[in-house]
Amino acid sequence: MEVVIVDDSRLARTELRHLLGVFPDITVVGEARHAAEARELLATVRPDLLLLDIHMPGETGFELLASLEAAPQVIFTTAYDEYALQAFEVNALDYLLKPVQTERLAAALAKARARAAALPDPAATAAPEAPTEAATTPLTENDQVFVRDGEQCWFVRLSEVRLFEISAGYTQIYFDTHRPLIPRTLQHLEQRLDARTFFRANRQQIINLKWVESIEPWFSNTLKIRLRGGPEVEVSRQQSARFRELLSL
Repeated sequence: MEVVIVDDSRLARTELRHLLGVFPDITVVGEARHAAEARELLATVRPDLLLLDIHMPGETGFELLASLEAAPQVIFTTAYDEYALQAFEVNALDYLLKPVQTERLAAALAKARARAAALPDPAATAAPEAPTEAATTPLTENDQVFVRDGEQCWFVRLSEVRLFEISAGYTQIYFDTHRPLIPRTLQHLEQRLDARTFFRANRQQIINLKWVESIEPWFSNTLKIRLRGGPEVEVSRQQSARFRELLSL
């Protein structure tokens, strides 16, 4: 498991490296002193896990996550206990208070291993591809994104998102029982999402094909799709033809 440490304290980073050294399956692939440095690092490496401080010069750890289009699993490491609830609201794996104890770190790493083991390995089925810039790499269903709507935050795996829908100049994201709004256009999302999983049904909606529950013919040779957990989506005539081609043998 590859790990990146983000902390403004050199001593804290050194201590975490030392603690991680006793776990043979853990490799520290980089360190950053603040959010800006972490963003640059995460543009070049894709670790499995982020050990992230909250209070840093400039932006907080939460603000760093909010700026990332995709993020690895996160364990917060901080000297402050008042942010624990907020940390778990963004679906962090764990929240470790400094000084970090070996036993607590071991338990947090066990959670990371368990969650990683539960995910399919995209490399096992994907054909080799030529290297591309990180900015053009599609976000797959296994990627995790940070979503913020006002004071509420979520850490969401894209496999859990069933629908993106235009709403009053924003895009609404459907996952679980939540419907947050983000300041992104569907055109931007269509360019960033893996087309093998996410399909542009019409001008207003992008659906996750793995959430399709039923399909029925609709007016003028179009289709109507019901997603598990709702809602129903009417596919435009042009996209209905593309949908049939996409899913036919």
